[in-house]
Amino acid sequence: MFQHPAARAIHDERMNMSETASPSRNPAAPPAQPTSRRVFLLRLGILLNAIAAAIFAVPVLGYLASPMRKFAWLSWISLGPLEHFPEHQTRLATYRNPYTKPWDGMTANIPCWVRREAGDTFMVFAINCTHLGCPVRWFQESGLFMCPCHGGVFYSDGKRASGPPPRGLYQYRHKVENGRLWIKAGELPTLGEPLA
Repeated sequence: MFQHPAARAIHDERMNMSETASPSRNPAAPPAQPTSRRVFLLRLGILLNAIAAAIFAVPVLGYLASPMRKFAWLSWISLGPLEHFPEHQTRLATYRNPYTKPWDGMTANIPCWVRREAGDTFMVFAINCTHLGCPVRWFQESGLFMCPCHGGVFYSDGKRASGPPPRGLYQYRHKVENGRLWIKAGELPTLGEPLA
């Protein structure tokens, strides 16, 4: 294509001016444009969604990882010598939760009911009612555990007698060693895990 010499000179002069005005600019890079409102809101939305996903992921990951730490929370704890638990009687015993924080205070002392049948035969019950977790009381006269919250009643062997509880009292695993009663504790029994 033919170009007039004057037009060619003007074109060459403009090219030289643009090169001298910005010698460091990369001719292949697009010019920088200010961020539009649409791009800003898109980036803000992505950031907020990432934060929300991280917040929701923490408890889900904790739930999925919980079976790995299950046995780390349980340990054998002494409730005392066998002489503290007379035969055919139910006594309240207290143990200190082995996994406590300094701010737990008195809440780290956990009560449980110990029933000694005969010799080395024991039943150790969690103090919590299986309905909503209220503490049950032992009544020697009637030979029953009773829950003051909603009227749950349990026999001396922990089986459900009446009321709204769905099952009998939770029991702790226990053993007798060196003249002492030991329970496996650290986590309270639940409907999913009735034995601690």
